[in-house]
Formats: sequence, structure tokens, C-alpha cells
Amino acid sequence: MPTLRRPLTSPRKHPVQRRSTELVATILAAAIRVLEREGAARFTTIRVAEVAGVSVGSLYQYFPNKQAILFRLQTDEWNATAAMLQAILADTSRPPHDRLNAAIRAFFDSECEEAALRLALADAAPAYRDAPEAQAHRERGAETERAFVAAAAPHATAAQRAFAGELIFATMSALGKHVSEGRRSRAEVERWADAVSAMLVAYLAQLGARPPPHRRPRAPSRPPRK
Repeated sequence: MPTLRRPLTSPRKHPVQRRSTELVATILAAAIRVLEREGAARFTTIRVAEVAGVSVGSLYQYFPNKQAILFRLQTDEWNATAAMLQAILADTSRPPHDRLNAAIRAFFDSECEEAALRLALADAAPAYRDAPEAQAHRERGAETERAFVAAAAPHATAAQRAFAGELIFATMSALGKHVSEGRRSRAEVERWADAVSAMLVAYLAQLGARPPPHRRPRAPSRPPRK
């Protein structure tokens, strides 16, 4: 029977004690510095260990290769972003258009604040794009999409809601990346966020409008008899 191999992105072991937890945090902080300063092309376990001030052997206790470090950074980023968006979009004390505007502003801000890290992780994405954790992240995002669109467009069909959710989050992702790649002021980032929000809110408004009542067509009038 063949031996099952550990996936490249799997950690070697998980920290339990406080000291080991702090060591992992130090390694991850160093990995972020290496990515932001030198990019994914020059990212190696040796360089991360050097910046962290630890031995390569200590690093290998928790991360068997650079892919495992990159994937841990990516999953941490996914979880933080998903939690942020879910908290904003699920806040039923605010109307849907306010929630969407706040979510887009927060997402664009985070994209700009972590632009170097996100770009480097995007370069490394082929190493873990098909991992089970990546699929789980996409499924969580789809659940958030469906719940929000159901509240924002209650009269839309299921197919319309599914399309709207994908459209909203694909637009946020693509334009967030575009905005973060330029050196923009806070006011410029907010202007982009508000414009994108206005477009999507208008789309949701027409999608959620009540359909007009069905009326039977009037029979054509007959010409008067001569």
C-alpha cells in the first residue's frame, strides 16, 4: 500500500507551548518582511530564518518548506478578510446599501495597507490555489454573498442572487487590487470605494424591485359598424 505524502502546504507540527507559539509568530512576521521587501521570487526558508534570527532547523520544526509558510500567511489573510466582511455585511441594524458601502471601504483600505504582501502572495498562489483550505475559503465567501444579496434584493430569483453575489465580490476584488497598485491618497481610495458602491447599490436596487403586477392584455377594440 503506497505511503500517503503530506501536502506541500501542510505544517510539520502545530505549536502548543507559549514559547513555540512565539517562535511561529516570529517566523511569520519575518516572512511578511521578506515578502514585502524582496518579493515572492526571492522568498526562501533560509532568508526567512535569517530575518527571524532563528536557525533553519528551528523553522523546519513547524514549516517543512516555503510553500507551507506562504500558505499559512495566505490562510491568515483569508480568515481576517472574511471575518471583516462577514461582520459588516451581516449587521442587520444597518440598511443593505450602508453595509455594502462600509464593506467596500474597509476592503479597499485593507488592500492598500497590505498591498505589497497581497501582491507577493498572489504571485505565489499557484502553489496552493487548489488546496482544500482554499476551497473552504471560497465556500465561506459564497455563503456571505448569498446572505447579503438575499437581504438586499429579496424579490430577486435564486439565479439572479447567485449572479449578483459573484458580480459584487468579483468587482470588489478586481477593483480593490487595481486601487491598491497605485499610490493613492486616503481621499482617492474612498472616492473609488464610494463610486463602486454606488454602482453596485444601483444594480441591487433594480434587481430587488418588486415586479409589476401581471395584467391581462386588453382585447383590441373593434371598429364601429357602418
